[in-house]
Amino acid sequence: MNNSVGTTARLIGAGLRALLVLTVICGVIYPLAVTGISQVLFNDKANGSESKDKSGQVVGSSLIGQTYNLPKKDPNDAEEAVKPDLKWFQPRPSNGLGSNSVNTQYSLILSGATNRSADNGAVNGKCTDQAEEGTLCAQVIAAKASVVADNSTAGHQVKPEDVPADAVTSSGSGLDPDISPEYAKIQIHRIAEQNKLDVKQVEKLVADHTTGRTLGFMGEPRVNVLELNTALKALTKS
Repeated sequence: MNNSVGTTARLIGAGLRALLVLTVICGVIYPLAVTGISQVLFNDKANGSESKDKSGQVVGSSLIGQTYNLPKKDPNDAEEAVKPDLKWFQPRPSNGLGSNSVNTQYSLILSGATNRSADNGAVNGKCTDQAEEGTLCAQVIAAKASVVADNSTAGHQVKPEDVPADAVTSSGSGLDPDISPEYAKIQIHRIAEQNKLDVKQVEKLVADHTTGRTLGFMGEPRVNVLELNTALKALTKS
């Protein structure tokens, strides 16, 4: 009896000691070591890839897309159409985003895709004006018309065939922070006109913020919209 109790006590003691040691190693030492290494070697990435303006203020993350829209006349009107603020470079559409309806204590944006197929709403295999409202084809056609109208100026007409795919479709997450150089270039004349800048200035701004393929062959050339608009804000206030 005594031997059995003593053995059980020793086993419990060994288990508690192992629990304490593993808790200290895995719950304290390891997280602190990983955090320390990441802060030293990858400080920017470890802190969320924060993007800062000229004054050093954090304006967002370079990994998460933002919208640049005009404020609503009535913030509580869910039916009021959101209009883009044409003074800024516009990002990709974010049709896949939704709002948090489970725990309404928090105002959250849920990322996601529309999950519509490429031929959703197509007529005889083509997206036409007869596409049913609410389908992907109808959204793409409407988005293309808006891109052409918004970015055409008195001295520069955007052609529908020049509108790239990323200007009219959202990414899988709806949070893509980048646009293609082609979409950025379409917006140059409008940005110049809205901000009273020379077209050459805006062209240089886009060129300076265009990133090529990773290692020269991975991915596609891209322009980070947040960083581009941050530079635009600094240019218009200089």
